[in-house]
Amino acid sequence: MAKNDTSSALKIIPLGGLHEIGKNTCVFEYDDEIILLDAGLAFPTEAMHGVNIVLPDTTYLRENRHKIKGMIVTHGHEDHIGGIAFHLKQFEIPVIYGPRLAMAMLEGKLEEAGVRDRTELRSVLPRDVVRIGKSFFVEYIRNTHSIADSFTVAIHTPIGIVIHTGDFKIDHTPVDGERFDLQRLAEHGEKGVLCLLSDSTNSEVPGFTPSERSVYPNLDRVFAQTPGRLFVTTFASSVHRINMILELAQKYNRTVTVVGRSMLNLIAHARNLGYIKCPDHLLQPLHTVRSLPDENVLILTTGSQGEPMSAMTRIANKEHPHIKIRPGDTVVFSANPIPGNTIAVVNTIDKLMLQGANVVYGREKGIHVSGHGCQEDQKLMIALTKPKFFVPFHGEHRMLVKHAQTAQSMGIPEENMVILQNGDIVELTEDAIRVSGKVPSGIELVDTTSSGMVSAKVLQERQRMASEGIVTIAAAIDWSGKLLAKPEIHLRGVVTSIERSLLQKWVQQRIEEILGVRWSEFTQPGEGEQTEVDWGGLQGMLERELQRSIRRELQCQPTVTLLMQIPDEPPVKVSDGRRRRPRTAAQVAS
Repeated sequence: MAKNDTSSALKIIPLGGLHEIGKNTCVFEYDDEIILLDAGLAFPTEAMHGVNIVLPDTTYLRENRHKIKGMIVTHGHEDHIGGIAFHLKQFEIPVIYGPRLAMAMLEGKLEEAGVRDRTELRSVLPRDVVRIGKSFFVEYIRNTHSIADSFTVAIHTPIGIVIHTGDFKIDHTPVDGERFDLQRLAEHGEKGVLCLLSDSTNSEVPGFTPSERSVYPNLDRVFAQTPGRLFVTTFASSVHRINMILELAQKYNRTVTVVGRSMLNLIAHARNLGYIKCPDHLLQPLHTVRSLPDENVLILTTGSQGEPMSAMTRIANKEHPHIKIRPGDTVVFSANPIPGNTIAVVNTIDKLMLQGANVVYGREKGIHVSGHGCQEDQKLMIALTKPKFFVPFHGEHRMLVKHAQTAQSMGIPEENMVILQNGDIVELTEDAIRVSGKVPSGIELVDTTSSGMVSAKVLQERQRMASEGIVTIAAAIDWSGKLLAKPEIHLRGVVTSIERSLLQKWVQQRIEEILGVRWSEFTQPGEGEQTEVDWGGLQGMLERELQRSIRRELQCQPTVTLLMQIPDEPPVKVSDGRRRRPRTAAQVAS
């Protein structure tokens, strides 16, 4: 795309994927047009109780939804496409371009979420060029990664070409035969690349990342040495790894049953598109393989990262309804724990061993290789593209710093690169690169029901209940501001040396004290002799006061909830002139 005479800068705004692993989301903005590159998710920490999915803060996109012209998807991993269905519930994306496998997986997600009609999905092939808006032409360049159908993109803008590597390693013997299009990268490098945004995941690791094919002989050895049932768990999206496992199953006459919804879906899509090739009879449902000899069974499962609801974790916890570990079983973890998952994986391995399984795991076994390039891969990327400016992407802070150091060793001046945080606004011109400001950044949390976002306040309440417990108080109050009965108090997860009867008496006295002092703040005369009471305001005030008092008394921070029973109508006069108290809500119900 030819350069024009405009003085506008290209803005690059990462919303996720920096100083972390996951939720990769990036904004490219020129004048009044925005395109998105990927929209991923991350998984919650143990402290995020009840949270299923972590997304980047999309305030900036919601506020600028009228500028969004489309999205580029680089590949089908969840940390790059897993957030799209959630974002489409908040703003429309006119068109999404991406690889065939990623688009097939995404279509199912959008259908399930009920947002398929909010965008148009278009599949691309290597070297396809698509136009998005007036300012962007995007060229898809085949790369190699741990999932099939993965791309680097060259984004042609009015100020020059920006190359985003996507996730990559340089694999010269890819399992599917689809080699990295290094020639096209070199051609762009010769013409001139303004800026390179490059995957930093393995920037601390010297050398080249081994080929995916290097795993094959080590897995072959495990298959050959396993006499009984064989379980293999790996990333559900690792199409190349799954392909090799199915090849070995055929070689050793093992019938395969797949357990785990995400893996079943991916295998189905990959087979339809030709990325996985195997005879139909090789894959059989679980009830079929039960009748086979143990030495002819392979169970391929999700759960290589110790995810709580995954198949392998449920098997390890003895919670799977159809599969139990037996002494003599062999379980292979063909994946290394990603940061934050190590404890969960180790616990799963321990539980499997306690049930008699032989578990094969660990880097030294050579049954897993990374899908991300190490230092020499990264150097080759820089050498081929020859960028004027450089931005390390996709990784934790130390990885970004190390990648920047590598780029400097390749001749890129320090002043021509920036190390970013999520939310930073990079302004890029033909002559300069700088951070000019910041947009809202952070996280949005999705509840396990996937029906709504979890606010910071709700998460804090969940954390407090999990760590300090909950105190529930039920109190009935009449129209004169008096307790109708002794309040009931229930403690869950609260540690205290105070006897329940004494605590109940103390709570009663405290409620009476508060009502005696502050009742008048929530009452006013109504029609006739009736009194109007702000019951909602009274309940909120009582709950806050009781929470402060109870935390001070118990010397801990439990959540305090007040269930207040109130009369259903004000007192009325009867024929003899006396007042009659209305029935309470409980009495009415009974």
